[in-house]
Amino acid sequence: MKNEGLLSISELANFARISRTALIHYDHMGLISPVTRGENNYRYYSHHQIPSINLIVTLQGLDVPLREIMSLLRNRTPESIIDLFSEQSTHIDVSIEKLQRAQKLLLTLKAIIEEVIGVDEEKITLHEAEEESILLGPQNDYSDGTSIKEATLNFYKYCKTKFPGLDMNYPVWGMYTEKRVKRGDWVGPDRFYFKMPDAPDRKPAGLYVTGYARGNYGATDALYKRLLAYIEEQGLEICGSAFETYPLNEISVADPDNYLIRLSIMVKKR
Repeated sequence: MKNEGLLSISELANFARISRTALIHYDHMGLISPVTRGENNYRYYSHHQIPSINLIVTLQGLDVPLREIMSLLRNRTPESIIDLFSEQSTHIDVSIEKLQRAQKLLLTLKAIIEEVIGVDEEKITLHEAEEESILLGPQNDYSDGTSIKEATLNFYKYCKTKFPGLDMNYPVWGMYTEKRVKRGDWVGPDRFYFKMPDAPDRKPAGLYVTGYARGNYGATDALYKRLLAYIEEQGLEICGSAFETYPLNEISVADPDNYLIRLSIMVKKR
């Protein structure tokens, strides 16, 4: 038969894992055309065309426009194809890095939320905590009238300057020094920090008292008082910083007054 050994458009579409519509579009553009047509005007292709189709599909998946692909293939040389592959490989590396960063962020946020699902919000716990990776900002100074909002923006500016390219979408939480907690001064963190993997700083491992409350950012006064009373009742002593976190915030809760606040204070037995 005249077309023996050739592939119909449906067979080629199946082998190349592409739609018949796309192959017809390629033909109309002059990108990939059938090697012959049958008496019924059906398109017939050679199996040798499959690698070229696979390359076109791959480049399309990398957002290379079809007309640019057509120009490249019409004027292709080994050198131009090497340049094309090198350029696209670089783009792939950048995309992989972006995807990995996005995955780290999403997995971190997911773990933070999962950790408090079903937690007893009325219970205060005394527990050993492992060391955590965090990125600490500079010391905040409110003595010159700087507001908490301005201090937060200063933290972002600091991170952007010191760590170019840093993903700024991680939760921003607050750390209070032992001295300030003991004197009952917990309005405005001493330092802000990002809770994020592979960060340069550490929240120290140790014994912590932890409690929860519901409310908007900064609605922590009653929670601090509850934890301080518990520390006194249990014969404990504050020996480190307090870490004020919001595991359920605007990311997962619609009502700001219903955010979940978690407060952990480092302690030791007297």
